[in-house]
Amino acid sequence: MSANATQSLDSQAFLDDLRFRGQLYQCTDEPGLTEHLRTPRKLYCGLDPTAPSLTIGNLVPLMLLKRFQMAGHTPYILAGGATGLIGDPSGKEAERSLRTRDEIMGNVEAQCRIYRSLFDVDSGSPNAARLVNNIDWIEKISWLEALRDIGKHFSVNQMIQRDSVKNRLEGRDQGISYTEFSYVLLQAQDFLHLYREEGVTLQCAGSDQWGNIVSGCDLIRRHSGDDEDAASKAFGMTAPLLVKADGKKFGKTETGAIWLSADRTSPYRYYQFWLNAADEDVIKFVKIFTLLSKDEIGALEERHCAEPFKREAQRTLAREATTILHGEEAMERAEAAGQALFSGDLASLDLDTLNEVLESAPSSEHAKAQLGDGGMSLIDLLAETSLAKSKSEARTHLKGGAISINGRKVGEDDTLKAEDLLHGQIAAIRRGKKNWHVTRWS
Repeated sequence: MSANATQSLDSQAFLDDLRFRGQLYQCTDEPGLTEHLRTPRKLYCGLDPTAPSLTIGNLVPLMLLKRFQMAGHTPYILAGGATGLIGDPSGKEAERSLRTRDEIMGNVEAQCRIYRSLFDVDSGSPNAARLVNNIDWIEKISWLEALRDIGKHFSVNQMIQRDSVKNRLEGRDQGISYTEFSYVLLQAQDFLHLYREEGVTLQCAGSDQWGNIVSGCDLIRRHSGDDEDAASKAFGMTAPLLVKADGKKFGKTETGAIWLSADRTSPYRYYQFWLNAADEDVIKFVKIFTLLSKDEIGALEERHCAEPFKREAQRTLAREATTILHGEEAMERAEAAGQALFSGDLASLDLDTLNEVLESAPSSEHAKAQLGDGGMSLIDLLAETSLAKSKSEARTHLKGGAISINGRKVGEDDTLKAEDLLHGQIAAIRRGKKNWHVTRWS
């Protein structure tokens, strides 16, 4: 129990807020949990390190954990150094490829940087988040101990009825190995260990983990024996898996997954992901992925419904969500980059950001020698890009004032000179408001 366990908390208002945000889906005993959370508690969520980063889908349970910390409870973020070596069959149609121990431990270290950016970990406060790794206790369990102390409490008859197992058993081409079949035992042991050694009484996760969570609660009860008071203090709850209004999987884009580390998904791309949220989804996302209050969200929703074309809700979502993960300074840079692209004035952007905001635009390579001393005719240049099919078409666009280079409007008599290149290598040409072509010079 936390050091400030005598503190009284409004647990009903807290759970009502989670329900308002769409973050409370299943609970093993909601009345009991409501009473239990009237004083500060410890809870955990586990994430397996299958990659050096986490995807935006993982942010759903992490935001749930963050709200618990803000409400006075102590979150434990469990890195699955052991379970990651096995692989969770939940939601998988085929057996995972086993990763090496070194790879898994490297992923754990990389993911911990994300946890430190999201949570209060090192402040020394009574409910600072704890980062733990289940390899520290699971690898100490012998094969015989696992069979006697864990496996004895699980019914194979019940285990094969789980959707994650049943679906694989019905697929004759794939099936399921004993390794993945046993995954639930390890996750249940995690809860038992944290319950005994750390006083953790609640496990949270996405709804695809419901069966594993219930198994953990059951294992605690079985090991509690006649201690009914102890057996009644293990709880589980889930947040719903998030699906977009169009039915497509949340967090996937045409260019791939959205990651939580800046080296895989930059703050600019992360900001743009939220900014492009559909009108039908944006308020739902604001509830889950920002820390705005219920009243603030209600007022924002009213303005959004009245004037959706202003996209205030999307901008608010992008600003708030990016700040939570990457910080205010990174958010402001990402916002400025987006505004520069919209206005066409790209001169203020550093080279990395410039390349990033233009990465989806058509591009072409050119020799700087073509620029000569007097520059290259824009009529000739445009005809070599995707913006004009011929010199005559290029001349028409230039005469009509439809062309700008690096944010500067140009005409048919203008030329491109070496000194016009951004960072000495890029000329970004725009026709109209949305048609871009990037020329790169070397």
